[in-house]
Amino acid sequence: MLLLSVSSSIWAQKASEFTPYTVEKTYDKLKKNYEDISPIKPLITDQIFYGENIVYKTADSTELKLDIYIPKEIHVKMHPAVLLIHGGGWLTGQKENQRVMAQHLALNGFIGIAVSYRLGLEAPYPAAVIDIKDAIKFVKKHAARYHINPDKLAVLGTSAGAQLATLVGVTPNAEIYESGASISDDVQAIINVDGIVSFIHPEAGDEGKMASIWLGGNREENWSNWKEASPLEYVNEHTPPTLFINSAQPRFHAGRDDMVKRLNHFNIYNEVHTIPDSPHSFWLVHPWFETTFTYTVNFLNKVF
Repeated sequence: MLLLSVSSSIWAQKASEFTPYTVEKTYDKLKKNYEDISPIKPLITDQIFYGENIVYKTADSTELKLDIYIPKEIHVKMHPAVLLIHGGGWLTGQKENQRVMAQHLALNGFIGIAVSYRLGLEAPYPAAVIDIKDAIKFVKKHAARYHINPDKLAVLGTSAGAQLATLVGVTPNAEIYESGASISDDVQAIINVDGIVSFIHPEAGDEGKMASIWLGGNREENWSNWKEASPLEYVNEHTPPTLFINSAQPRFHAGRDDMVKRLNHFNIYNEVHTIPDSPHSFWLVHPWFETTFTYTVNFLNKVF
């Protein structure tokens, strides 16, 4: 793996150069063209247990946290779990964007876990990948405490988080992302919500400044990282069942169809759903949140 040092002038850029990626700002942006939408809001219910801001790892003095939502009927059985990875162009975003989906999953018998990771302005690739894998290991280590079935774990990512979730899902226990723990970081399902699966596929185009910062240079300067961070490169007979939920924006489908072809070649179950007339970030507003959730739960019930 090539991990290039990047000039201090790049990493000195402040996060304020990039628009914060939140539910509220997404709604404000989208409502100009979609008058009937409304932002998703966190649930307040006595039907689930709330465990928020649990530290799963400390990296370079940064505490990385997760939120976990557990169905109240935990005495009945161990539940499948879904780790939710937020988007934001690898440089912005927050786990709170995924809380609502995690809470709704808990209402439907799953344990929803919204995970934070180091963003690219703090730590470049592959830090985020390793962080998410460490979150999986943390969940498995404490599976009994949280009533999780460690053999039924899914990763769900949105936008850049979908690229990360897919990369994590197709590289179980890969040496290039090994953090030294003895617990496996494998998962049993991948849910990709409008995220590319290749930085180097002809459909990918130029992912631009944010990807270049995260990957330590643009595609020409650091081809090795751009290729290595592309989930499509790793798809094989061991890849778990995969669900794609996409907007109507072709840019965010890069590499998807070729990944589906490979999954089909290996007889791996997969689904593809494209939501008509939808913008990117559709999952953060109603009515598309409901569509995303329905596809997700139906898929999880089928594979688990």
